[in-house]
Amino acid sequence: MSNFSRRDFLAASLAATGSTFSLSEWSFANNEETSANPNLHLAPFRFDVSPPKGHSLCGGWIKPVVGYDDSLEAIGYVLLGAGKPIVVCAVDWTGLLNDAHIAWRKALADAAGTTIDRVAVQCVHQHNAPFACLNTEQIVLEQGDLPHVIELDFFNSCLERARKAVAAALPKAEAVTHIAHSQSKVEKVASNRRIDRDKNGKIKRMRGSSCKDESLRSMTEGIIDPWLKTIAFYNKDKKLVSCHYYATHPMSYYGDGRVSSDFTGIARKQRQEEEPGCTHIYFTGCAGNVSAGKYNDGSHEMRKILARRIYDGMIASEKQLKPEPIGQVSWKSHDILPPVRNTYQAAELKKRISNKANRVVNRNRPSFTLAWLERVEKKVPITLSSLQMNDIKTLHLPAESFIEYQLRAQSMQPDQFIATAAYGDGGPWYIPIAEEYPAGGYEVSVAFCDPKVDTIMTQGMKFLLS
Repeated sequence: MSNFSRRDFLAASLAATGSTFSLSEWSFANNEETSANPNLHLAPFRFDVSPPKGHSLCGGWIKPVVGYDDSLEAIGYVLLGAGKPIVVCAVDWTGLLNDAHIAWRKALADAAGTTIDRVAVQCVHQHNAPFACLNTEQIVLEQGDLPHVIELDFFNSCLERARKAVAAALPKAEAVTHIAHSQSKVEKVASNRRIDRDKNGKIKRMRGSSCKDESLRSMTEGIIDPWLKTIAFYNKDKKLVSCHYYATHPMSYYGDGRVSSDFTGIARKQRQEEEPGCTHIYFTGCAGNVSAGKYNDGSHEMRKILARRIYDGMIASEKQLKPEPIGQVSWKSHDILPPVRNTYQAAELKKRISNKANRVVNRNRPSFTLAWLERVEKKVPITLSSLQMNDIKTLHLPAESFIEYQLRAQSMQPDQFIATAAYGDGGPWYIPIAEEYPAGGYEVSVAFCDPKVDTIMTQGMKFLLS
């Protein structure tokens, strides 16, 4: 590819997706649109996003696809009648980063006849799934010996499926007259990963998605949000869409090459089978420092057990739903661009990437870092957003945000029901709160943003929720 520059590759990639844009399109903005007593309609959609055999999983450093335990889906809805259409979508992928995330939002916006600032795309973050970054893909391709991050033909095919799914859903849109919210505690799933610290508060050991160390598993749950939250849309007494929000890394076990939506996807699919007339969608909250490690030993049996616990939370939450007429709808968006940490230098990253003595993971990961550094240099922002209906608010945040952001959002508006979905634009990787940077640990070691990200995110959340 010596005669094909990175900019040429990205331009060709985005042209192939039908989602071309230029940097001049991007300016930092706060947008808000409110409709009182709107005439609403809802068009749910879904389509398969399972990668083909041989495709890379989780960035290319675990075993590629050899088979399928169950399928991966993208599921969402288009809300019509509150100004320009609003699109919200959850994707069973590890992540969508940088230009890949923008391309998804642009494709859905074009299909729905709206603008990109009114589209939220959040990943569920399973690991036996694609980790898509077009910018990183080009960086690794230039090396000639690294596995793909995302194969362009497959990526393009998913966007084409997205356009077709939205186009097919719009003529079938049903009236939305009522909305309901509820929540229920989930037992024995979420636990904080950063639980073992020395006397100075520094991280000694982490409790991963699974954990066999009994000394770590015996420790307290730590800071989590135990509530599974549900927001449901109705046409009078008919439930159309039920959205579920819970904060934990959604992995029981992974790395065996077998594609799976894992335990949160299994729970969602069970609800879908039971209520085929209602579209069930699952969103992962701010789980950057939360996993099932206290309760999950990584055995295959635990996947079904964890799925049952999430399912039980969904059932208990939905039993409390009390539909109320929709009086007001607002959509807000807010652009941010957190700075890169000064510990990252492009020249040093390129050395690590090109060093063929390094393991794949130690070459692909710095490629993701370099992609973020180059994005910040180009000043392409990340968009935070919020859908607000009556006293119910959703909050769409980027990347692997720490649980404290979700709890902080709820404390900003304690009299309102706030459901948070993280894992939007994954460009920054982990987003710790400022106080956690000095503590170190894995999550901080792969956080691409300066600690100022805390203030920037919090100010954005305040604007969206005010």
